[in-house]
Amino acid sequence: MKKVFKSTYNLDLHWPTNNPFLFCAHHLDKYPAGTPQLGVSQDALKDRNLGNDFAPKDGYRMYHGEQVPGFPVHPHRGFETVTVVLQGMIDHSDSHGAAGRYGAGDVQWMTAGSGLQHAEMFPLLHKNQPNPTELFQIWLNLPANKKLCTPHYKMLWAEDVPVWEETASNATTVRYRLVAGALHDRVAIQPAPDSWAANPTHHVRILEIEISAGGSFELEAVNATISRNLYFYQGNQIALASRETGENSQLKMNQGINLDGSSAFTVENTGSDVAFLLLLEGEPIIEPIVQYGPFVMNTQDEITKAFADYRQTQFGGWPWDRSDPVHGSDLKRFARYADGKTESR
Repeated sequence: MKKVFKSTYNLDLHWPTNNPFLFCAHHLDKYPAGTPQLGVSQDALKDRNLGNDFAPKDGYRMYHGEQVPGFPVHPHRGFETVTVVLQGMIDHSDSHGAAGRYGAGDVQWMTAGSGLQHAEMFPLLHKNQPNPTELFQIWLNLPANKKLCTPHYKMLWAEDVPVWEETASNATTVRYRLVAGALHDRVAIQPAPDSWAANPTHHVRILEIEISAGGSFELEAVNATISRNLYFYQGNQIALASRETGENSQLKMNQGINLDGSSAFTVENTGSDVAFLLLLEGEPIIEPIVQYGPFVMNTQDEITKAFADYRQTQFGGWPWDRSDPVHGSDLKRFARYADGKTESR
């Protein structure tokens, strides 16, 4: 008999993933009121390891930021970042001159491809109240024939992401937010054009799920080759039942489970609070993976070439006057692309 529940694990900042996904981080930070510089006050920054601050002191991390939290300029090549923001705002700047501010349900889909530098800063826009920030950053691999594609940056605005609620006969509800893929005759916004997720036969799905107390949803079978991870990051307890074998499993908050892709499951919220889950699944890219820091290629020689190219070209240089740009105190969300096109929300 096949193993339908493959493994369970505990969740922290960084979550286990499977091919075609490379990485998933859940950032949850309760930042204080911001300064005029959109950062944390100097008094509050005492006794922190600024520049490499990953300890959740006082309920938040500064990461690599020294005044504004976040990730100052750094390079990538060979994969994609999908950044799903639940609370707070993110300021994007990159080596092609593109920029943006997004949050509150927005998704940024960025294909690093042949290489670019970018900064991801978390501006504290509210000066008289706390600035909670919560997001997922997901790294999705690129196949060999796309690793050196032209970098691309696309916004999936919250207003356009498919969101719907289903109510059961017992009045319980399930709310879905479909970032990638398809579910129940709904189809997500097209991702970046060179993405592994752009081909529906790759079955890439990124799905947020909220289940009211006592509610349940059905996770249908796809096929035996996909990888499938379900992460339970807020709530009390959920129960999973295999519709094929009758086996059961339970998860407490901040646990995840790797499931068989060819099996169907019922997922029930057996706790007293709303359960919040994230599903990542897709066909693996059957190619070697060699990763060194921000570069993900297929061979060690390609990694060596990535470093050489970065030293020589800086992937287009850095057109900003600081390593950690933020885009002013206006709450408006916007995107400005390398070709000059702009959008705002």
